[in-house]
Amino acid sequence: MSASDLSSVPAAELPVETTGSVVLLDVREDDEWQHGHAPGALHIPMNEVPSRLGEIDQDAELYVVCKVGGRSMQVVQYLARIGYEATNVDGGMDAWHAAGRPVVRDDGAEARIL
Repeated sequence: MSASDLSSVPAAELPVETTGSVVLLDVREDDEWQHGHAPGALHIPMNEVPSRLGEIDQDAELYVVCKVGGRSMQVVQYLARIGYEATNVDGGMDAWHAAGRPVVRDDGAEARIL
């Protein structure tokens, strides 16, 4: 399955609020997440996705994001192979932030995308 067979969406077209049936899966590393992430996103670093599949709602509208879109596309490809429907976020968190989308930190400090 090639990347062109998988769906992707520009960050600016995503729903801002991810609740209920919409899940934004952030697959960046812990340090990237801690500096800033989308409100309500589910954080599972890329290398932990296979062992943490139980945390991902298979029936949700699933969007996968990383910093610029490379790692998230690999995760979308993996999820598609095992039966999940997932959409890559083009441009990743860089594009999310550039589109004026909210970015938060768990500790309340000023958020930024690394």
